[in-house]
Amino acid sequence: MKKRFIGLPEIVFIVFSSVFLSVIFIYLSLVTPVSFENKWKEVKIPEGSTFSHGISILKKEGIIKNEFVFFILSRITRTDRRLRAGYYNLNTSMSHWEVFDHLRKGMIIQYAITVPEGSTLEDIKLKLKSLNLIDDNSWQLVTSKDFLAFLNVDAPSLEGYLYPDTYNLAKGADPKDIFRMMIQKLRENFDQSLKEKAKKLGMNENEILTLASIIEKEAQVDSERPIISAVYHNRLRKKMRLQADPTVVYGIKRISNGITKSDLRKDTPYNTYVKEGLPPGPIASPGIKSIKAALYPADVGYIYFVSKNDGTHYFSRTSEEHINAVMLYQRNNNGDTSEKKTGN
Repeated sequence: MKKRFIGLPEIVFIVFSSVFLSVIFIYLSLVTPVSFENKWKEVKIPEGSTFSHGISILKKEGIIKNEFVFFILSRITRTDRRLRAGYYNLNTSMSHWEVFDHLRKGMIIQYAITVPEGSTLEDIKLKLKSLNLIDDNSWQLVTSKDFLAFLNVDAPSLEGYLYPDTYNLAKGADPKDIFRMMIQKLRENFDQSLKEKAKKLGMNENEILTLASIIEKEAQVDSERPIISAVYHNRLRKKMRLQADPTVVYGIKRISNGITKSDLRKDTPYNTYVKEGLPPGPIASPGIKSIKAALYPADVGYIYFVSKNDGTHYFSRTSEEHINAVMLYQRNNNGDTSEKKTGN
C-alpha cells in the first residue's frame, strides 16, 4: 500500500485554517468580557511593575482571563516596554481590548485640584486630605528641614512655594512627588530671567516670594499690585516697618482678616508692625502677577495706603495725607479694628 504524502495545497489549507482559527480565537478573546456582572474594581499597579507583573495582577483581580492575548497585543504595540503605575478603575464586563486600551493610555485615577492665588498651606492641606492624597504624617514634609534642603527651599516651610495652578494628581501618588510637582511649576514661572531681576534688587527667592505673598493678600485690583509693591519697597528702603495687616493675621493664625489694635502689638515673627523688614517666609502662595509686581514696583513715592472699602486703595506720600485718608475711608469702622491700613 502506497503512503500518501500531504501535498502543497493541503499544507496551505492547514496553515490558513490554523491562522484563521487563531485570529478568530484572539478576536473573540478581545471582545468577550470576563463576565457580565458590571462590577467595578480599583486595581493598583505598583511603581516599577513589569508588564507581565501588571497582567498577573489583572488576572488575579478577575479583570482578564487570557494573559496570552495581552502579551501578543503588548508586543505588537510595544506596550510591554512601559506600564504606568497607579490605580485603574476597571470593570469585569469590559472586553480585553478595553482593558488593554486603559493600560496602553495609562488611564489611571486622577483628581483635578485647583490651588487659587493667595492659598495658604492650611487651605492646600484641606484639599489634599479630602482626597486622601496626604495624611497628618506625610504633611510633616512641608516643614521638614531635610526635605526643604532637598528642594533647595530656604524658608521655614513650603508656605508660598506651592504654586497656584490646577494639578492632575494620581490617586496613591507619593506626597513628595506632589510637592515637587508644585514647586517645579513655581520655578517654571519664577524663571531664571526673573531670578536675575531679583539679584539686581539685592533680594533672593524667599524674599521675593514673601513680598509677593503680601501683595497677593493686599491687592484685589491687578493695576494696584505694582503700586502696593512700591509702597513696601519704599518702606524697606527707608528702614520703615512694613505694617502689613495680612502678616499680622498670618502670625496669629486667625481665619478672619479682621484684626484689633491688641493684635498689632503681638510679638510674632510675622508681625510687621513689631518686626522690621520682611517676615521669615511667605504668608500664602502668590501668583505670577504678584511675583512680577514684587520684582517690578511702580515708580512712585507712596509709603502709605488705606482701603477705600471697594477693593481699591488710597495711596499717600506723607503721614498727614495718610491720616486724612484713614479718617475719610475708615471713619465708619467700629471698635479698634484696622482694615488693610499701612502706616500709622
